[in-house]
Amino acid sequence: MTPSSRLLVGEQLLLTLWVGSQWAIGYIAVPVLFHSLDNRALAGNVAGEMFTVVYLIGLVAGPLLLASLWFRAGPVLREWRFWVIAAMVVLVAIGMFVVQPMMQDLKTQGELVKGSELAARFGRLHGVSSAMYLVTSLLGLALVVFGRRDD
Repeated sequence: MTPSSRLLVGEQLLLTLWVGSQWAIGYIAVPVLFHSLDNRALAGNVAGEMFTVVYLIGLVAGPLLLASLWFRAGPVLREWRFWVIAAMVVLVAIGMFVVQPMMQDLKTQGELVKGSELAARFGRLHGVSSAMYLVTSLLGLALVVFGRRDD
């Protein structure tokens, strides 16, 4: 196996881990969690921990994928995969370091009573977070479906 082939296998493994974890956690595990637990606060806390793991996977896998693309193909600024991965990393970083801490801060300010201003602010942030997660998941799916590299 050539070094280039090993990098390709490594890229495929990283992409599978990252995108697979996004879909498995976000669209299977978390909905099951909320359906199975009566305590929505507990389900939300566990879901938040799982999303943190997915974010961490993205923050490791994304830069490694970008570096691998650069190493294997040279300057890749014209390659769509580079920009898709870069966008995914940016979305993950914003989710983990901006939106998620803001949501946690709202939780510490008091109980999120339905109809309260606190709950409304949390709901808006949750909507932003969900939209960013969906976009990241769809970009990852595009990489899996259309981004195969054989060189």
